[in-house]
Amino acid sequence: SVTVFLAGDAAYVAKDEVIGNLVGIGTGAMSDHFPALVEAGVPIYISGMSSKSRGITDQDLEGKGAMFATPSQLVELTFEADRVLCY
Repeated sequence: SVTVFLAGDAAYVAKDEVIGNLVGIGTGAMSDHFPALVEAGVPIYISGMSSKSRGITDQDLEGKGAMFATPSQLVELTFEADRVLCY
């Protein structure tokens, strides 16, 4: 199973305009990947502290299967995981 946790500037991915415009070199468009995560029911956690300081709101999370999370939840998820990828 896969879980996604977005923190720091990655919290901006919660915004539709970012999803629509973010294209990585060699990784493709976020608009191609993000809907697949939502359709697959992948839990998407977004740092509440990172979100608050960047103006991300509950409205930005609507329809994305995403939820705000705390640092302790990140630690909990990390210890529950078999593998953790960060980049």
